[in-house]
Amino acid sequence: MIGVVIPTLNEGPRLPGLLNDLRRLGSTLPVDVVVADGGSGDTTAAAAAQGGVPLLATSCGRARQLNAGAAAVRGEWLLFLHADSRLPAAARRALLAALVDEADLAAAVFRFAIELPAPWKRFIELGQALRQRLYGLPYGDQGLLIRRELFQAVGGYADLPILEDVALVRALRRRGVAIRTLPAALVTSGRRYQAHGVLRTWLLNVALISLYLIGVPPRRLARWRAA
Repeated sequence: MIGVVIPTLNEGPRLPGLLNDLRRLGSTLPVDVVVADGGSGDTTAAAAAQGGVPLLATSCGRARQLNAGAAAVRGEWLLFLHADSRLPAAARRALLAALVDEADLAAAVFRFAIELPAPWKRFIELGQALRQRLYGLPYGDQGLLIRRELFQAVGGYADLPILEDVALVRALRRRGVAIRTLPAALVTSGRRYQAHGVLRTWLLNVALISLYLIGVPPRRLARWRAA
């Protein structure tokens, strides 16, 4: 069984699509899904209820929501997904194949794909492919499949206001864990890029990660991003 954790904060319009994909996954693989909500004021709770998925009310903060969700679901595997992602048929098949055929699998992510107009889509996807190849840092938008015992061994997500996904990946790498990239894409929404400008958002992401890697505290980076 896979425990699927979806952190949310005002994701009501986007949540149904992912829940429908997970319902299809559940027809071939046992899944236990929870929506870990950080205090939404929109239709998130209604969307979870309509999708037949429990909503777990947690303190706000993605790391806290992810950890609370992981503790609430069953399964030897954990799968963390963003609410504005979609798990298409090819991704569901790749996930099932990895679990069935790869006995030594410890952690995996999907390939990155984003919903943007063609020129920007290729730019952002190529940039992430290069980042992952050079630095071994997938986006949280790529999902994370991880054995529960391994997740617990590294202490779960660090309680950070930003870049908690990068911190977890680095913790796994320090333990010598190879994070496999599944041969199918998890498709994520490009809404944040479109809302704030694609180039501006990409440059901000690059700056935040670069500063984090050279030791700037995440709380300082979070204040800078919010300014």
